[in-house]
Amino acid sequence: QVQLVESGGGLVQAGDSLRLSCAASGRTFSSYVMGWFRQTPGQKRELVANIRWSTGSTYYLGSVEGRFTISGDSAKNTVYLQMNSLKPEDTAVYYCAAISYFTLHEHGPESYDHWGQGTQVTVSS
Repeated sequence: QVQLVESGGGLVQAGDSLRLSCAASGRTFSSYVMGWFRQTPGQKRELVANIRWSTGSTYYLGSVEGRFTISGDSAKNTVYLQMNSLKPEDTAVYYCAAISYFTLHEHGPESYDHWGQGTQVTVSS
């Protein structure tokens, strides 16, 4: 069984930076896409950023573009999210996710078949 394990969340002040990390463990698998979602209570899980390994193409949620950077290593199934200039509205549980099959539908959570347990990011004003 594949497990995605996140780390790096925490409590920071507005303007600070955090780096989230996600590593896969367990059964060997190959991912086509890895990404980060976030969710707040009562809200849908939204895609923050993802990366398609074959092309290196990335996607960013509009509100984080220019502040967050996704990177990683496809061979190791690891992905990072560097978050700079954090704002209180970035407060959420952040989830690492991966797609292990070919699909062009990479923006919705339903396409992702592997998930981490989530890590809390809290940004105080």
